[in-house]
Amino acid sequence: MKRHVLTAIFSKSLYKGDSEEELRRYTAMAAFSNSEAESESDLSNLFKPIYLKEVPHLSHYVPNLQTRPNPLDHNPYFNTHHLHDHGFYLTHSDLVLRQIENNPSPFPRFAYHRAGPRKHIHFDPSHVRAAIVTCGGLCPGLNTVIRELVVGLWHLYGVRHIMGITAGYRGFYSSEPLPLNPKLVHHWHNVGGTLLQTSRGGFHLNDIVDAIQNHAFNQVYIIGGDGTMRGAVKIFEEIQRRKLGVAVVGIPKTVDNDVGIIDKSFGFQTAVEMAQQAISAAHVEAESAVNGIGLVKLMGRSTGHIALHATLSSRDVDCCLIPEIDFYLEGKGGLFEFLDQRLKENGHAVIVVAEGAGQDIIPRTDSQKEERDESGNLVFLDVGVWLKSELNNWWAREHPHELFTVKYIDPTYMIRAVHANASDNLYCTLLAHSAIHGVMAGYTGFVTGPINGNYAYIPLEDVAQANNPVDTKDHKWSWVRSVTNQPDFVRT
Repeated sequence: MKRHVLTAIFSKSLYKGDSEEELRRYTAMAAFSNSEAESESDLSNLFKPIYLKEVPHLSHYVPNLQTRPNPLDHNPYFNTHHLHDHGFYLTHSDLVLRQIENNPSPFPRFAYHRAGPRKHIHFDPSHVRAAIVTCGGLCPGLNTVIRELVVGLWHLYGVRHIMGITAGYRGFYSSEPLPLNPKLVHHWHNVGGTLLQTSRGGFHLNDIVDAIQNHAFNQVYIIGGDGTMRGAVKIFEEIQRRKLGVAVVGIPKTVDNDVGIIDKSFGFQTAVEMAQQAISAAHVEAESAVNGIGLVKLMGRSTGHIALHATLSSRDVDCCLIPEIDFYLEGKGGLFEFLDQRLKENGHAVIVVAEGAGQDIIPRTDSQKEERDESGNLVFLDVGVWLKSELNNWWAREHPHELFTVKYIDPTYMIRAVHANASDNLYCTLLAHSAIHGVMAGYTGFVTGPINGNYAYIPLEDVAQANNPVDTKDHKWSWVRSVTNQPDFVRT
């Protein structure tokens, strides 16, 4: 019989400055034994060191930073004094592991500080001036995050100076802030969009940081997607360069779920749920016609998560096309051959396509190849309109005297504009409160989000650089193909 003693060791080099007692706690070896079972698996990955991703703290560059007891001690709804022994307040040693599977990988293993309240805070709530801004496109849950930031700051920590920045980043320097309070935002979670308004572009770093200084903001909550997070990194770095006592936190927002590291982005589950309505409508239209095809375009510039999850949830989809998979129309194994067979078998078909799919095979003019939006992203051509046209041309060419119809549905703006569902509303609340606890504890330059179901504080720069493509080699994509029976679009 083989005995496996597996150890997970935290790297001491990441804890310089901590006491030996704390180091012993951090590097305490987690031993696991498999005394009876034989195994041929490679378990060596469990021996790899785990590196802590430190989050910047105001004390790193603001001298004489004061600490004070957490006012939650006096909050009648939190029994902090009775729960100390059970860990109500989190400490430096409360960590969240990013890699929890024993998968052979050449990459290092990382841990992050767990999100939640700390016993001591570094802001006097009576002196806090908080700014909240939403940037980029709409997403279900934006108003919920705003509401919960306001309510959390107000009721948990007693902050009374909370301002909303209107119209995105440009609102810092182009308009007066909007005072926010719990009464004003009370019903905001029931409304779609963002009542602070939003915009793309308008990122002028010095103007933004100058406005932060002029308004004496010392907490800045930035809600947006990957482009917004890259801007937040620059704001944090400039604030750090000026040695300002201003904490910056990002709350990642992308309906496409394309932000990396965290489990998911808020609004994603609502988007998948709403996409079902479009797919159901497309299925009814296709099934009610002779040789009918229902074509649904869903959001997803660089990733196909919405299309993938909507396909798995619906079970009415015959083909799912995402940006991570190249597909072709003509020839053996192509889309047209597959659809021809499916129409012969069932008399109808439903196609779901993510907006970023097929962009490399859609003809473009020279000017279209260079066109960018206000955020600097390449302007995509409408894959749905193009695919509908190609389908009609194919059928007219191959079956000129047979009935055929394509019903194209683009629910993009309907999905973006709805308010969050119950699951996303809860998620938005946890994100907002996690951000507040981190900022009040003096952390800055971080993003909050769930990793393997546990909320953590992640360096802003890491999130700004990470992406989250669909892994077409994992089980989930195999499930999609098993549900749709679609080809792999690999030319032979």
